[in-house]
Amino acid sequence: MGNLMAAGGIVSVPLLIASILALALIAERLFFWFRVNRRQGRMIREVLQLYRQDPDLAMKKLQLNADLPVARIFLEALELDDPNPEEFRLALESAAQAEFPLLKRFNMVFETIINVAPLLGLLGTILGLMQSFGSLRLGDVGGSDTTGVTGGISEALVSTVMGLVVAIFTLLFANTFRSFYVRQIALIQEVGGQLELLYRHRYERERGEQKYASTR
Repeated sequence: MGNLMAAGGIVSVPLLIASILALALIAERLFFWFRVNRRQGRMIREVLQLYRQDPDLAMKKLQLNADLPVARIFLEALELDDPNPEEFRLALESAAQAEFPLLKRFNMVFETIINVAPLLGLLGTILGLMQSFGSLRLGDVGGSDTTGVTGGISEALVSTVMGLVVAIFTLLFANTFRSFYVRQIALIQEVGGQLELLYRHRYERERGEQKYASTR
């Protein structure tokens, strides 16, 4: 690593910082999406089934899984005090909107690293070539000054490679997380609609029973 830093020149320092930051954020996002994808599907099926039988049991199940995005969205709506279907739908939508920034967390950081890393590599290339031309003396080709020329070219190549590696590595994971985000949005819309229909049916049935009881 020390040899690589020395060969890459001054731009290798910010590139190393960017790579460490990218690795840390990638690890956090991998843990987050692994937890969501592993538990959330089963939790949703169980909650929807429980809600058909006993809403209180569904609430308890959601509270046990409140670290999952869909669970928090469902809780926001189900914890309302006897809302009508329109209020219930609005609660689901507002809770979903609040979860979206958490689902695409660090996207701007990833995009910044992807855009800046190649530019830093290009800067290192230019600095390395400047060093090479500065060390070059006409009529001295093959002499002692060619060490500076080859060192500058080496710095230019190493910094370019470092910038591209950091950008490509970060881009692969950023696109993976973006695909998880898109699928999660579609899932939230689908299961939110299912819960809204269940609530609407329950609401209308209870209002019908109350109206029937009041007319007797």
